[in-house]
Amino acid sequence: MNNSAMVDDPHPLEIWLVRHGDTDWSLSGQHTGRTDVPLTERGREQARTLAALLASRDFERVLTSPMSRARQTSELAGFGDKAHVEQQLREWDYGIYEGRSTAEIQREMPGWSVWTSEVPEGENLRRVTTRAQGIIQKLLSEPGRVLLFSHAHFSRALASCWVSDTSALGQHLMFDTAAVSILGFDRGTRVIRKWNLRQTDYGPR
Repeated sequence: MNNSAMVDDPHPLEIWLVRHGDTDWSLSGQHTGRTDVPLTERGREQARTLAALLASRDFERVLTSPMSRARQTSELAGFGDKAHVEQQLREWDYGIYEGRSTAEIQREMPGWSVWTSEVPEGENLRRVTTRAQGIIQKLLSEPGRVLLFSHAHFSRALASCWVSDTSALGQHLMFDTAAVSILGFDRGTRVIRKWNLRQTDYGPR
């Protein structure tokens, strides 16, 4: 990434979100919440590529989801000795829809979406919003630049809560595997500074 794509913010908190690398289930579109699916070889390579970008910044805190795909990504990106497991960064709990794709579910329930529908035995939007707001309040209590290794749906929910009072806006944010997003402030207002930066955005040209 060139210097213009990197941001400095005078506010004492800046949040860098990283989605884990590819897994077999992310490639097939299966909802992956509680299932501990490891990175593919490409996912591991994606994680190693992240090191070049993330090494250009100092992070006061590094937190990772407890799932192995997130922890492996943090380790391969160079933060294995600094990352602390934060249980609340786990992915959305998909309940009975775990392991199924949206297209498969919609054949039985037309119009179904994790963002707008109930999730039996799992988390609905309200519960995920509460969890994301809790993380944000915890982060706001300590200044500095923080690096979070998490998952697609939960990272989108967290970003939505950063700029609104609900996770609902997350349905309009695409977050690719091994992508990086930055949340911060502009003149005291919470903003999304950068979103869904991928290797092609910051790698060699």
